[in-house]
Amino acid sequence: MSFGDPNNPYGQQPQGQPGYGYPQQGQQGGYGYPQQGQQAYPAYPAGGFPAPGGQVPMPGGVKAARVILYILGILQALMGVLMLLGGAFFASLFADSSSSTASDAGAVAGGFLAVVGIIIIAVALWPILTAAKMAKGRGGVRGSGIAFGAVQTLFAGFSVLSNVVALGSSDGAPAIALSMVLSVISLALGIWIIVGLANAAASAYFGRPQY
Repeated sequence: MSFGDPNNPYGQQPQGQPGYGYPQQGQQGGYGYPQQGQQAYPAYPAGGFPAPGGQVPMPGGVKAARVILYILGILQALMGVLMLLGGAFFASLFADSSSSTASDAGAVAGGFLAVVGIIIIAVALWPILTAAKMAKGRGGVRGSGIAFGAVQTLFAGFSVLSNVVALGSSDGAPAIALSMVLSVISLALGIWIIVGLANAAASAYFGRPQY
């Protein structure tokens, strides 16, 4: 048999016929390859989240709550430091007193202020650490922020009510009015934290897949 014989089934293939496993002319790619102009993989998997390695932008409400948590935590920490310094100063003020009673009272008062300052600093770590973990945190971080916002709102609400009562029964109106303003601001910040972390956008952000 001759390989050039047209009757030979094992002979040369007719011109124009592609070999086995190769795409025909005009077809886009072979088996298992994407066609021209199409992507091999979708940019986003089902669910609307970026592909592995992508980042989900933090919603505006979460960003605002995070900034507020940082501010409140830093202010509380500064207040705690001032209480510590005040306690040390108060104790040293009566340390050289000729009266042992006054000296002991100063030491007790200074120690009390120092303990309160340490407690305030410890509590200040709550909002600071919560805010620091929001970039990669999950539902637990969100719950911690909402809980702090609730505590902030509760204490600020009591402060507003006490200032309202004090305004009607005291002559120190300027000082009470300033305290009222600060209490209202504190109340608004606490509510803002809750709203920023309790909405649907925040829920989707903290429930996002992480890789």
